[in-house]
Amino acid sequence: MAMDFDLIVIGGGSGGLACAQRAAGHGARALLLEPHRLGGTCVNVGCVPKKVMWHAAQLAHAAHDARDYGFELTLGRHDWAQLKSRRDAYIARLNGIYASNLDQRGVTLLRERAQLSAGQGVLAGGREYRAPHIVLATGSHPMVPAIAGAELGITSDGFFELAARPAGVAIIGSGYIAMELAGVFSALGSHTTIVARGAGLLRHFEPFLGEQLRATMRDEGVDIVTGATPAALAREPAGTLRVALADGRQLGPFDCVLWATGRNATGSGLGLEHLRVMRDADGFVRTDAFQETNVSGLYAIGDVTGRAQLTPVAIAAGRRLADRLFGGQPERRLDYENLPTVIFSHPPIGTVGLSEAEARRRHGAAVKVYSSRFTPLYHQITTHRPKTLMKLVTAGAEERVVGIHVIGPGADELLQGFAVALRMGATKRDFDDTVAIHPTAAEELVTMR
Repeated sequence: MAMDFDLIVIGGGSGGLACAQRAAGHGARALLLEPHRLGGTCVNVGCVPKKVMWHAAQLAHAAHDARDYGFELTLGRHDWAQLKSRRDAYIARLNGIYASNLDQRGVTLLRERAQLSAGQGVLAGGREYRAPHIVLATGSHPMVPAIAGAELGITSDGFFELAARPAGVAIIGSGYIAMELAGVFSALGSHTTIVARGAGLLRHFEPFLGEQLRATMRDEGVDIVTGATPAALAREPAGTLRVALADGRQLGPFDCVLWATGRNATGSGLGLEHLRVMRDADGFVRTDAFQETNVSGLYAIGDVTGRAQLTPVAIAAGRRLADRLFGGQPERRLDYENLPTVIFSHPPIGTVGLSEAEARRRHGAAVKVYSSRFTPLYHQITTHRPKTLMKLVTAGAEERVVGIHVIGPGADELLQGFAVALRMGATKRDFDDTVAIHPTAAEELVTMR
């Protein structure tokens, strides 16, 4: 049976774009289907605009520190609307660049919704397209709890639609999205309250990271309410919002309530159930080590799989899949071990490899841990003096480094190089034998005793 294309990719986010373009580079005829803005979550309502807001928050912190460095500054009102306008214009430029890149690489772009059909087909725009290889790269979307009044709140998507900064905001959640947005709101002047279901923050990370971030945020005026399960959200006569908790407590009033309680796979309307595509209890598409689903010729990459929902992971998985299918590299696949991750909180957090607890479960008594706690040089002369904390987790007689965890200024940038060393199997001795760059925070990782 004749095929219209060699590859059809459903979804124009980071993973889908990377897969289609790499395949085209190998000579494949590729079709990409995306009815919305190109770039997906990362470019439009995630990493990129989030980092712009993070930079704005960093400037606010620096302005407060400036007096300690001898500057006489009067910090005026922050113009949220102007920042939003410039940020949105930048994102619009990126959308155009992605479209241009697809055209230059010979990828056919169809601005239509797609639905899978039987026999290696996709229905879109009133006709069927066929290809031997079809990739699902439809991403994920924010969860909203099924409680009364939940629709009165916004999600991280709604954060980027805010025309003005709310004076008081509650963020429901304790994961990395909650921490990042809380840091931005607080630094730019919103009275910020974090509402966490558990006893701590960032429960999927090395515990000391959440503990230190919690202490720093509280010092900066963020309220943190723990053991709090929202039961309802209601609007008061004055227009503000109040959060009712399951234990009877009432929180508020707030001008804005933001749900940061996780993400669900975006798969509705694709026809997955008709093809009996296997998914987990949360709707994420199950794949094997080579991104293959249980349906022959159908693959899934990125957030829709629920595996390490990070932009570079989706890109890497997409490119490796294209290399395997069209680049003559039959064993090419993404290794999901030791993925570096950064939380753009204030201060930022960088982590790669095993936590101490994970290392002890895997390696038992052969684990040795090194740690450091210090005030970075920048804050040695400032009134506000947050700490930097670092931990190296090693395993075996050779003390191979299996985990690196950092919270503090610069953690986001220093982690990339150290992640390379960890993946290459560096040992504590290798770190010790590396000459330190002084004065930096990063030098602590090669001088720990």
